Amino acid sequence: MTGTHLALFAVTLLTAALNAGIAAADLTRARFVIANSAQVGVPRSWLPWLATLKLAGAAGLLLGLIDAALRPLSIAAACGLVLLYLGALTFHLRARVLHNLAFPGFYLATAVASLALAIST
Repeated sequence: MTGTHLALFAVTLLTAALNAGIAAADLTRARFVIANSAQVGVPRSWLPWLATLKLAGAAGLLLGLIDAALRPLSIAAACGLVLLYLGALTFHLRARVLHNLAFPGFYLATAVASLALAIST
């Protein structure tokens, strides 16, 4: 296994795990999720839909690891997550909620890294 393939594996697993975890927090309406959503202006009714997008992204990433023929699905999933987290950053900036901007920024960074590695291998 080359270094690039090892990085793809590790970063993709990390990205998928993070997204599955935050999707679970969305679905269970964790206190911090409800508070953050209210601060940035995301209606509670959006949470199940956002969780579904995050879970779909995580699943797509993992499927791309299982079979190289599914790599286009992994690339599409990473693109979707990038767009999702760009939207999250936009909501934070629009609402001027900057104290926790690092969280969507970190999720965005993992999605971008997953995308870059999936494209490069």
